[in-house]
Amino acid sequence: MQGCDASVIIQSTPNNKAEKDHPDNLSLAGDGFDTVIKAKAALDAVPGCTNNVSCADILAIATRDVVNLAGGIFWQVELGRLDGLVSTASSVNGRLPQPTDNVNQLNSLFASHGLTQTDMVALSGAHTVGFSHCDKFSKRIYGFAPNNTVDPTLNPQYANQLMAMCPTNVDPRIAVNIDPITPNKFDNWYYKNLIQGKGLFTSDQVLYTDPRTKPTVTNWAQNTIAFKQAFAQAMIKLGRVGVKTGTNGNIRLRCDAFN
Repeated sequence: MQGCDASVIIQSTPNNKAEKDHPDNLSLAGDGFDTVIKAKAALDAVPGCTNNVSCADILAIATRDVVNLAGGIFWQVELGRLDGLVSTASSVNGRLPQPTDNVNQLNSLFASHGLTQTDMVALSGAHTVGFSHCDKFSKRIYGFAPNNTVDPTLNPQYANQLMAMCPTNVDPRIAVNIDPITPNKFDNWYYKNLIQGKGLFTSDQVLYTDPRTKPTVTNWAQNTIAFKQAFAQAMIKLGRVGVKTGTNGNIRLRCDAFN
C-alpha cells in the first residue's frame, strides 16, 4: 500500500530500521529484494542505461511480471518514478492493511490513497499467492472469544488444518500459504476460498461476510477474467500512490543503499 518508492529495499543499520524490517513486511522474501538489486545492476551495465532507471520502476515492473508469470494478466506499468530519500520502519505504521481489519477499516485505509472499495477487494486478491506467518492469524484458531475458541466464520476443516500447521507452541516464523488450493498460481481461487470459509485472515473473510463486498467476491469467484482485469486496473492506480518526483527523490546507484 505504500506505492513504489522502493525505500523498503534499503538495508537497515543497528540504530535505524528500514521499512523492510517492520514486522508487517517480514513476509517479503529476501530473494525478491535480491532480484531487484540484480536487475538494477544488469540495467546499469548496458551502455546508455547507466543510472537512468529507478529502483522504484524496476520494483513496479517486477511486480507486474511475477503476477503475469504466475498466470495473472499483463498491464502497462506507468514509468518515471524516483527512489525515496528516506527509509524507516516507523513510516510503515498505519499505512498497511492489518489481518484483523474489517471492511470499514479497509475502505478507510484504501480511500486515503485514492482507491475504491472495488480496488480494495481486487488488490486483496493478491493473496491468491504468498504466505503468512502463524502469529498473524493464530487468534482465529486459539482463543478467538471466551465462548468460541475458533472463529466461527472459519471452515471447521480448514481450521483443523491450520491448527496442525500452527500448533500453539510453533515457531511464529513458520509460514502458511494464504491460498491453500493453488498457492503458486495467480487465479481466482482466493475468492472461491472465501465462499468456503477459507480466508486466512479476518480481513480476507470479511470480504465475503460483509454484504457490501460479498457481491464482488461472488462475481470474481465465478469470473476469473473480470477479477484479473480489475486487479490490473487497481495496480495501475496503486502504482500512482506515493510516487516521488523532482526534489522528492532521485535515481539510486544501488537499490540497497542511498546515494
